[in-house]
Amino acid sequence: MEALKLELTENTPKIVLDHTTHALEFEGDSRPEDVQKFFQPVMNWLNDYEGYVQSAGDVTLNANFKLEYFNSSSAKYIMDIILKLGKIAEPGNVTLNINWHYDEMDEDMLDAGEEFEDMLDVEFNFVEIPD
Repeated sequence: MEALKLELTENTPKIVLDHTTHALEFEGDSRPEDVQKFFQPVMNWLNDYEGYVQSAGDVTLNANFKLEYFNSSSAKYIMDIILKLGKIAEPGNVTLNINWHYDEMDEDMLDAGEEFEDMLDVEFNFVEIPD
């Protein structure tokens, strides 16, 4: 298994998924032209990671969402990612930390994180970034 690294662009977030450190990073704006094409490698990696982590013993998985903006098409994939992370943590050997970072002036991003948490029944840590 290899880490997945997608570079930040004007329309897509920086994504780093590292199986060795069990750290996932999503940072920037997410409004890709072809949302399915952009997020498919992420979903494929998470599917592979699910099998990998089951044999890895006790693991703490840290997922950091530092998104500044995402469109409605991206929101569906963000929900799918969070649901997958919850599924990965279900067997009990994975402690899942979802850290939802938001700018203190951006109530919309905080609200989005709170909605995801409520809808998906996955606990978030909300991290305020001082302006």
